[in-house]
Amino acid sequence: MTSLRTLGSSDLEVHPLALGANVFGWTADEAGSFAVLDAYTAAGGNFIDTADTYSSWVEGNKGGESETVIGNWLSSRGRRDDVVIATKAGAHPDYKGLAPATLKAAADESLRRLRTDHIDLYYTHFDDPSVPVEDIVGTLDELVRAGKVRHVAASNISAERLQESLDLADREGLARYVALQPHYNLVSRDTYEGPLQEVASRSGLAAVPYYALAAGFLTGKYRPGAQVDSPRAAGAGRHLDTERGPRVLEALDKVASEHGAEIATVALAWLAAQPTVGAPIASARTVEQLPALLAVGELQLKDDELALLTAASA
Repeated sequence: MTSLRTLGSSDLEVHPLALGANVFGWTADEAGSFAVLDAYTAAGGNFIDTADTYSSWVEGNKGGESETVIGNWLSSRGRRDDVVIATKAGAHPDYKGLAPATLKAAADESLRRLRTDHIDLYYTHFDDPSVPVEDIVGTLDELVRAGKVRHVAASNISAERLQESLDLADREGLARYVALQPHYNLVSRDTYEGPLQEVASRSGLAAVPYYALAAGFLTGKYRPGAQVDSPRAAGAGRHLDTERGPRVLEALDKVASEHGAEIATVALAWLAAQPTVGAPIASARTVEQLPALLAVGELQLKDDELALLTAASA
């Protein structure tokens, strides 16, 4: 069984793969989502990542579908104490932005849909520069003190605003971010590496990267001439038109062959080995997609393999 690890400075013990729940209520119906959640937890997984806006972009959906599926699963399985639930606020169509009243209302709605009395890790989904950090951090602290949230975190935020938020929390003794969710993978490194990663490293934050597999590109199924039936195919396939994309696939093929591993596993293992990274996020629409993702907890890449992948992705 893959061992759990502590997430940043929190007391949360999490699996090295965070299960992305953006597909629940979108490309995976409730029965399929339950099957994925059952298989993930049966394999020792315990870290589920969602957001209040998932999946508001789908025609006929209004946001909250993913949280509702998870809440129904938690209720039917009685597994609330076995899992770490992370969700996000700030992008739901009815609760946009991070104004104090909006943030509090969004948290209450997430709790209702998740059918729980607390959120383990609560992210600001997108920073809201129109709201002073004092108001955002102060409101998050209120949610923690009220017992509705255990730990707080940030996503899609500048290094400057992140540092300002951390400094305020330290100065005022308020709830402090323990994690950061950046866009980060082998074909998108400058979205995290640099000032943002430096703030995380200096402040002891755990990075929980999203788009860890570049919307499926880093599974290796996107190749010249290949047709992929996926709602995300257009976005993922564009990496083939860059110099970096094919170069990264070639390096992944080589390392995967040496280990007898899936390409997705190798891509996640590279990410998991990067400074500050606590657990990459990857989603599975079907149970069959899970083993390659879960295997990240067992695959240790050698220094020369990490160097090969790093060079290919430069």
